[in-house]
Parts: sequence; structure tokens; C-alpha cells
Amino acid sequence: MIFKELGSTGENIPALGLGTWGIGGYEAPDHSRDKQTIALLEEAIEMGYTHIDTAEYYAAGHTEELIGEAIQSFAREKLFIVSKVWPTHLSSKDLPKALKGSLKRLNTDYIDLYLIHWYNPDIPLKESLSAMAEMKKLGFIRHIGVSNFNTNQLKSAIAVSSEPIVCNQVLYNIEDREPEKELLPFCQKNDITLTAYSPLRRKVISENVKNILEKASRKYNVSIYQIMLAWLLSKERVVTIPKAASVEHLKENLQSLELLENFELKL
Repeated sequence: MIFKELGSTGENIPALGLGTWGIGGYEAPDHSRDKQTIALLEEAIEMGYTHIDTAEYYAAGHTEELIGEAIQSFAREKLFIVSKVWPTHLSSKDLPKALKGSLKRLNTDYIDLYLIHWYNPDIPLKESLSAMAEMKKLGFIRHIGVSNFNTNQLKSAIAVSSEPIVCNQVLYNIEDREPEKELLPFCQKNDITLTAYSPLRRKVISENVKNILEKASRKYNVSIYQIMLAWLLSKERVVTIPKAASVEHLKENLQSLELLENFELKL
């Protein structure tokens, strides 16, 4: 595993995390594979996936429940757990309730990084971030951040937050490169970690990018998906959270780390 500093906290986190959207259901819970899912999560942690990303919205909380089951066999301080609060729960009254719900489902006393899932123009950022700061002071969360914020929204959050915004989690991959225009340079300049979600475009890859990936995969003797992960991880301040539905995928994603020492990909 390789590690990168979280914001300017001095704390290093695994640069390759585990995304969990769709594990245990999408908008609604799916209990049909709970045992297999818990076993897969446990195996992932054993392999080194100690950075686990989730949200209260995922499977209406059931994803958090599955993670809560899986982490019980491991030392909590060795895990870095991220969860996100839904935009309708951002008021000073609702956010603490949402957080405590996530804590209960995750079966933990604290969340390492708590993010605003999406910007909500109807609730003042200062109100939401003040509530998060209070929860941090009480020890329920260790760090705060945002998700799906554009550059202006991120600047607004920084301006009104009493606690450092250490992370912005956004859609970013070799096809979806919007963050490179403004957001990523801003994060790099201001020591903010950018977490790239949906790093693998398994179904929709343009012909031009596919040709570049296939050429690189032959050069490095790896899959195009390992190239996609290495491309992201080679960037300053970028970490990523691919989902993996099998042990084989978990192993394949981990092997992308071996590319980084001499990796170069021109697009």
C-alpha cells in the first residue's frame, strides 16, 4: 500500500481505498448477499484495504451496517472510515442525528472523515460546517470535508468553516477529467486531498482513450484498469476508492500500486 497525507493534517492515509456504493443495495437495502459481502469486506481489510468509503445514503444505511459487521474483527485505530451526510440532513438539528445514525450502523464510536455528500443551496454552509465542527470537538468525527463540490463551492466552505476542509471527493477518472481544469490545481495548491470516485469506467470508454490504455497495458503488462488506477494515483494529492466485487478485483486493483515507481502515461 502507498500512503498520502490527508490535507495538511500530518496524517497519512491509504491512497487506494475501497468504495462501497452498490454493496448491500443501491437506493434500497438488498440483504440477499449479506454473508458473502461481510466476508469480502473482511478479506479486503486483511489485504490492506483499511481506507473504506461509505455514506448514509448507500442502500438506505445498510451498506454502513455491513461495514459495521465486517470491521469488528479488526483494531479500530488501524482503519480509516469515511462516511457522508445526505444534503437533506445538513441543518444544525439534523446533522448530529444523521451522524449518530451512521455511528450506530457502523458500530463505531467515531468516523475518521465525515463529508457533506452534496452541496445544498437551501441550507447555509456555515450552519452545516459549524455542526460538523461541534461533532468533531465532541470526538464523534476526526476530520471534515465535502463531496461533489465545485471550486467555488469549496472556496465558500473553506471561508466559513472553523475547522480545516481536508478533502473533496468528486467524480474523476481518465474519461471524466473536469477536475483538472480548476478543482484539482486548487486542491493541490491549498493542500486539500482530492478523492476520485468511480475511477474505473468499465462499461463506457471512448475509442481514443481505449487505444491509449491498451498500448500502455501492453507496455507495462497489466490490465487497462490497473493503468487507469495508476494514472490517478500518480497525481499529487489524489487518492481513489474503486469498488471491487470479488477477491480477484481486489487483488487486481492492489497490483496497480506496483506500477507507480516508473509510471508515465501521456494523454
